[in-house]
Amino acid sequence: MIRTANDLRTVKEEIRRYADRRVRVHVCLGRNKYADFTGKLSGVYPALFTVLPDDAAYRGKTAYSYAEVVCGSVSVKVCPSR
Repeated sequence: MIRTANDLRTVKEEIRRYADRRVRVHVCLGRNKYADFTGKLSGVYPALFTVLPDDAAYRGKTAYSYAEVVCGSVSVKVCPSR
């Protein structure tokens, strides 16, 4: 699979546009294990962003760095409006 060329600046701008919106997060946990959940992108900071999951199984916020998005271990997409 060929990936598009993303750099840190474009990823930060894209995530910043998603602030305070519902997003779908796909996280690669390694060894063919994945976690998918939806939540609200609650915080956008210089080094990381936080997502507040809708699922009660997650306690609190989850935080991810922009480098994880660039590497492909985390993907964030906006949920369609209801």
